[in-house]
Amino acid sequence: MAANKPSIPKGTRDFAPEIMLRRNYIFNAIREVFQKYAYLPIETPAMENLSTLMGKYGEEGDKLLFKILNSGDWLKNIRHANVQEADAAQTAPKVSEKGLRYDLTVPFARFVVQNRNDLVFPFKRYQIQPVWRADRPQRGRYREFYQCDADVIGSTSLLNEAELVQIIDEVFEKLQLRVEVKINNRKILAGIAEYIGALNRMTDITVAIDKLDKIGIDKVKEELLQRGLSGQQIELLQPVLDLSGSFHEKIASLSNILKDSETGLKGISEIKKLFAYVDAMNVHCAYELDLTLARGLNYYTGAIFEVKALDAEMGSICGGGRYDDLTGIFGLKDMSGVGISFGADRIYDVMEQLKLFPETGEGATQLMFVNFGEKEEAYCLPFLSEIRKAGINAEIFPDAAKMKKQMNYANKRNIPFVVIAGEEEINQQKLTLKDMRKGEQLKCSIAELIQKILA
Repeated sequence: MAANKPSIPKGTRDFAPEIMLRRNYIFNAIREVFQKYAYLPIETPAMENLSTLMGKYGEEGDKLLFKILNSGDWLKNIRHANVQEADAAQTAPKVSEKGLRYDLTVPFARFVVQNRNDLVFPFKRYQIQPVWRADRPQRGRYREFYQCDADVIGSTSLLNEAELVQIIDEVFEKLQLRVEVKINNRKILAGIAEYIGALNRMTDITVAIDKLDKIGIDKVKEELLQRGLSGQQIELLQPVLDLSGSFHEKIASLSNILKDSETGLKGISEIKKLFAYVDAMNVHCAYELDLTLARGLNYYTGAIFEVKALDAEMGSICGGGRYDDLTGIFGLKDMSGVGISFGADRIYDVMEQLKLFPETGEGATQLMFVNFGEKEEAYCLPFLSEIRKAGINAEIFPDAAKMKKQMNYANKRNIPFVVIAGEEEINQQKLTLKDMRKGEQLKCSIAELIQKILA
C-alpha cells in the first residue's frame, strides 16, 4: 500500500529555521518594546469554551470560528430528528463545546474576570500567541497566524491610547518599516449613524464601511442597501466619509454635522484630547484621523486604530481600540480597556518584500569550529565553551570530515566566521579566524577572537 503524501491544512504553514530566525527578529522587537512600557506577559489556552467565544465578534466573526468536536462518541447524544430538521441550536452544543481562539482579546477579558482578585489594576499585559480563523486563505490572510497584543484594562485615561501610538511608532522604527497610523472613534461613528437616522443600524454601517478601502464606495453602498439602509441615508453618509483636509478642518466640519449628537460630540472631544497627547509625544510615524475607519468587531466603543505600511501593498498590519465593557459579558461590569494587536505574519510578508531583515538573524550561528580530529577537538572544546559564555552562538562540526564538506556546510548555513585550529595553531596556542564573507583570515588569541566577533 502506497504511503500517503504528507500535507498540511490550507492556510497553515511550516516555518524552516531561516524563516523562524526572521520571525523571532519581529517577535523580539515587539516584546522588547512591550516590556519597556511595563506590560507583563500572559498566555491563555489555544482552545476556549464556545460560550466564551460566540457572539463577541459579530455575525461574520462567529462564522469564522474553528469548532472542536467533543471527544468520545459525540454522535450518541444526537437524535436523528435534530439532524433531519437541521436544528442547529439544539445539536451544536452536543457536537462541539470548544473552539480555537479567534483573537487574544476575548480570552484576555475572560482571564481578567477569572483572575481579578489576583491582579493589580490598571493591569497591563502583552501576549504573543497563535490564533485561528476559518477564512479563505490568500496572500496576507492565513487560517493560523500569530498576534502580538498589548492591552491595559481598568483605566479610562486617554493616555493609554496615546501610549499605544508610541508603542506602534517605536516597534516599526525598530523594524525600519515606514507606517501610517489611522485613528477614529466609534462614538463619532455612532454620532454619524444618529445623524443619518440609522442608529439602530450601527453594526451594519461599521461592518460595511470597514471594507471601503478593499471594495470601494460603490460596493459599500450596495452592501448598505442590502443591510436595510435607505438611499437617502446612504446619500447623507457619503459626504461625511469623504471629509478631507487637516485634522482641525475635519474636526470643525464634524462638530457642525454632529452638533445634535451627544455621543458624537463626546467622540470628538476624546479624539481631540488623544491627538493633543500624541502631538506632544513627538512620535516619528505619520498619523491621521480617518473617518472611514470602522473596524468591524462589535466590542469597540471608543478610539480605534489601524496601521498601514507605506511602502508595500498590504492590508492592516496592526490594529486595535477601546472597549468599555468587554468583561461585562463575563460578569465583571464597568472594566474599560484598550489594546492593540500586531499582525506578525503580515509584518513578515512586508519586511520580506522590502528586504528589511538583517543578513544574520537573531539566534543564528555566528561561528563554527572546523573539526580535524580527536587531538584538535580536545584543543578547541574549551575555547568553544568560552566563546559561548561570551554570548556568541557557536558550534563545532561534529565529524572530522573533509575540509571542503565542512566549509560547504558553513556556507550553506550562512555562518559568517569559521575557526581553524590545526597542529600549527596548537603549537602556538592560537586560533585562525576566517571571515567567510570577506575571505580574510587572521591568527589570534581567544580574547582577540571574542573581541572581533562582538565588535
